[in-house]
Amino acid sequence: MPEHHGPDGPDPSIAAAVDIAAEGLLAVWDAAREQATSRLSGSQLRALLVVEECDGINLRGLANRLGMILSSASRLCDRLVAAGVLEREPGRVDRREISLHLTPTGRGLLDELRTNRRSRLAAVLMGMSPSGRQALLHGLREFDAVAQARQERTARSA
Repeated sequence: MPEHHGPDGPDPSIAAAVDIAAEGLLAVWDAAREQATSRLSGSQLRALLVVEECDGINLRGLANRLGMILSSASRLCDRLVAAGVLEREPGRVDRREISLHLTPTGRGLLDELRTNRRSRLAAVLMGMSPSGRQALLHGLREFDAVAQARQERTARSA
């Protein structure tokens, strides 16, 4: 099917269709999150994912990445430390700076989440035709590349 462009880009109905389809993907992700992390809130899970990506991040960096004020991020970390999924460690360069790291339990929890999520996604994908799966994969890879490039440009201009 040819892509339809208006004067300012793709047809807005394409964005609406992607938005609707994304709801199904998010429902699969949410179901996996609920099963794997029923003891963590969404913001706690996001914090673990940031720490996983940026091992050793300090509290200020975490707060910035989560869009929180420092005191809220600190309380969030307190709860994650108490749950045994996060640890605080004095910084290697500046001992006054605290670095954040996942515990083995925290890593296991994220692994469990991904395993569950991928299993649920595979079940849905099995209902698609092979050509549909390939088209979806191609489109999602391109979407991801463009989204990451936009994020990098935004970060550089900030």
